[in-house]
Amino acid sequence: MPQASTATPTRWTNWAGNQSARPARAAAPGTVEELAREIRRAAEQGRTVKAVGSGHSFTSIASADDGVQIRPHALTAVREIDREAGTITVESGLPLHRLNRVLAAEGLSLTNMGDIEVQTVAGATSTGTHGTGRDSGSLAAQIRALEIVLADGTVRHCSPTENPRLFQGARLGLGALGVITALTFGVEPAFLLTAHEQPMGFDEVLERLDDLTAVNEHFEFYWFPHTDRCSTKRNNRSQGPAAPLPRFKEWLEDDFLSNTVWEGACRVGRRFPGSIPSIASLASRAWSERSFTDTAYKVFTSPRKVRFVEMEYAVPRAAVGEVLRELKSLVERSDWKVGFPVEVRFAPADDLWLSTASGRDSAYIAVHLYRGTADQGYFTGVEQLMTAHQGRPHWGKLHTRDAAYLADVYPHFGDFTALRDEVDPRRLFGNDYLRRVLGD
Repeated sequence: MPQASTATPTRWTNWAGNQSARPARAAAPGTVEELAREIRRAAEQGRTVKAVGSGHSFTSIASADDGVQIRPHALTAVREIDREAGTITVESGLPLHRLNRVLAAEGLSLTNMGDIEVQTVAGATSTGTHGTGRDSGSLAAQIRALEIVLADGTVRHCSPTENPRLFQGARLGLGALGVITALTFGVEPAFLLTAHEQPMGFDEVLERLDDLTAVNEHFEFYWFPHTDRCSTKRNNRSQGPAAPLPRFKEWLEDDFLSNTVWEGACRVGRRFPGSIPSIASLASRAWSERSFTDTAYKVFTSPRKVRFVEMEYAVPRAAVGEVLRELKSLVERSDWKVGFPVEVRFAPADDLWLSTASGRDSAYIAVHLYRGTADQGYFTGVEQLMTAHQGRPHWGKLHTRDAAYLADVYPHFGDFTALRDEVDPRRLFGNDYLRRVLGD
């Protein structure tokens, strides 16, 4: 029987370069049975176990210092496509970009997705990755069933009718309950989206926000600090025909300008912070109005090559206008030089215990800093503002909240921690981050 490949790894670093770990051992199991053996072996040796995907979390949620790092990159099979049920079952290490292309080849699609597609499916769902949507929620909210290996090495299959309590917690489980090996997503026939991108003033966006989010299936916008300008994005289903951007225009605007030129501008801003307001003014004018129609995943996602660190909070949807006005005032009163635009997205309430949209319609406010840029209090000030409005931090993005705070803003926090006590009482899947956000 083949054995999982193992190695004593060198230092592991995430995509942004702000988190690292030195696990005692790394394993890349090719089967569920191999993974179960690795988990039992780690338990016998008294080591912790952490699965790591593509490293796109900015927190240390996947760090495994002196533990066993599970790399699921050999677990990428497409197990089943059930057209009658409207589902696809894939293994945990499959990257989203491969899932999207498998679905497209079969004439199928996810209902909603985030704006990048490099994460593994289990990494994306376990941290609460989301896009923006009037009626459709995060990737985890689209899970119909899952398979997970628990601390004792047993394999459990979960759905609303089979191990329903474990299913409720593990759909968005932070890696705290076990190692997910397969996910079943709800899918639908492939569809086209028409994207309409348009510059708009800050005040106009907020004045029209209720209408913009009600009329459009997927609405989001970016506000450029140090300016009064925003770039708005509206994505709605289309009967076609497809009218994608010409290849050169797509490369010029979505790759060259948004990545290559923006990287250079960020480097200038990092070296000369005083230039950032001027750069922001120029950048806010660079995005002109445009429309195109294409396959859904090609509209939802785009390349992101400029590396940064990020904080994102979900606030009650009804509070987003007040929060954004306070944030704008905060930037204007401070000495901060903010080079990245502020991203604002939306999601309907869902029933996942640890979802940032659990039980309430939500607005997401994300702030970024180019890698290597001094914070100068920006993230701290933003976090204070968000928590004053009962904000919930994205699990994979920077924040300083602890279990005491989170228990107050998540109505089902106690349900999740009680489940964790049952399935992992010895904290085989724990690390410093989980100790902070979930307690011991």
